[in-house]
Amino acid sequence: MSEISTGKLWGIGLGPGDPELVTVKAARLITAADVVAFHSARHGRSISRGIAEPYLRAGQIEEHLVYPVTTETTDHPGGYQGAIDEFYEQAAARLAVHLAAGRSVALLAAGDPLFYSSYMHMHRRLADRFEAEIVPGITSVSAASAALGTPLVEGEQVLTVLPGTMPVEELTRRLRDTDAAAIMKLGRTYPGVRQALSDAGRLDDAYYVERASSTRERVLAAADVDEADVPYFAITLVPGPTPTTPIVARDRAASAAESPAEPVTPGEVVVVGLGPGDTAWTTPEVTAALAEATDLVGYTTYIDRVPARAGQRRHASDNKVESERAAMALDLAKRGARVAVVSSGDPGVFAMAAAVLEVSAEPQFAQVPVRVLPGLTAANAVASRVGAPLGHDYAMISLSDRLKPWDVVAQRLSAVAAADMAIAVYNPASSQRRWQVGAMRDVLLAHRAPETPVVLGRDVGGPTESVRVITLGELDPDEVDMRTLLIIGSSTTAAFQTSEGTRVFTSRRYGTTV
Repeated sequence: MSEISTGKLWGIGLGPGDPELVTVKAARLITAADVVAFHSARHGRSISRGIAEPYLRAGQIEEHLVYPVTTETTDHPGGYQGAIDEFYEQAAARLAVHLAAGRSVALLAAGDPLFYSSYMHMHRRLADRFEAEIVPGITSVSAASAALGTPLVEGEQVLTVLPGTMPVEELTRRLRDTDAAAIMKLGRTYPGVRQALSDAGRLDDAYYVERASSTRERVLAAADVDEADVPYFAITLVPGPTPTTPIVARDRAASAAESPAEPVTPGEVVVVGLGPGDTAWTTPEVTAALAEATDLVGYTTYIDRVPARAGQRRHASDNKVESERAAMALDLAKRGARVAVVSSGDPGVFAMAAAVLEVSAEPQFAQVPVRVLPGLTAANAVASRVGAPLGHDYAMISLSDRLKPWDVVAQRLSAVAAADMAIAVYNPASSQRRWQVGAMRDVLLAHRAPETPVVLGRDVGGPTESVRVITLGELDPDEVDMRTLLIIGSSTTAAFQTSEGTRVFTSRRYGTTV
């Protein structure tokens, strides 16, 4: 067997915002890449992906890397830095899977990949194991200077690039000592930046450029900027030479708003369930919706189950960003796309339907239609393999305590067990979460006999399907993982042997035995 060669990591500089300022080389590599990766905040809208969109092609894998925090607080034990470091490690691990499988990865970076960019954090974690190459991009400093239409430095003048996060006193000192300056990372730092410009005697010579080269570009005198309305993607420039032509304040977005524009008709969001795994379990209604969609949004594993179609964009992400994924889908539809949000099983059972509907209640998405198309549930698929263990009243409970505390999970398990109902248990364990299965067994044994039938269905409908029937007393947590669904019987659930194996049913009459 020949050894699989690893893929190559490309750090792609996209330039300052205008897709036409993407270099020819960057555009070519984006189109050719097997995987396109990009960052965004938790709202899910990626500036980098928006710039690169004209160069994406159908069938590409998209890795959406969502920051856990940007400027807000966090309850991570390591604080802000701990949360960000953990995110970069996880993001690098996701890209490493593709690279190890021989796929090329284009990691997008606004501006230049090594100029105040997140790309460098991935480079440090991956370039020692995989081939990596940087494609430089036009920086925001160059774009902002072009927006002013005046030289930034000339002759022997010195340009100093400064982060706005510096202490005001240090920023003031450096502004006094340089010929020209570019101050990055504005946003909420702008009051301090303006104070430093004033203290250094440079405020009257300073200019503010917001979202340079984009359709939302703004140019103002630094002294005239409203401190409460400064985005992170803004820059302050202090040119070295005195401008020889007037620098006129302008706002491209405001000018465009004054001109009548064609109204955008919203598309729609359709939340679909693929079923548990077998393509025969995907309904014709869902198949039709997938074929009509311009965009697919979902967890990478589920997106990969949908055959690629020419012209259809695929937005894949990990399984921990449901709200952000929902916001991305709704935002795409708001701009006219027909979006299918893909879930496994049924989208209304521990899946994306609730997340999409919750975000769609926000006023900004009031005009976006949302439909939910049902799918075969994993519980029903597993049950069918052994007969009818869910033939009478039953409950569905997720054992994951990621979105609700374990005390709530245990309370619900106890209540359902006391009510003598069968239970379909979703998300029983993962590589990081192992103890809950044993804890669940102990809670249930307080109400159920050790001989109660238990069905373990793993990857049902998939290539590694396994279905076994054991008893509650025999349940071993080490035999359960995230791809396993458990069905715990009630007092009327019975198991018996046939030539086809163990059959299980829950009688609709109390007192029925075999």
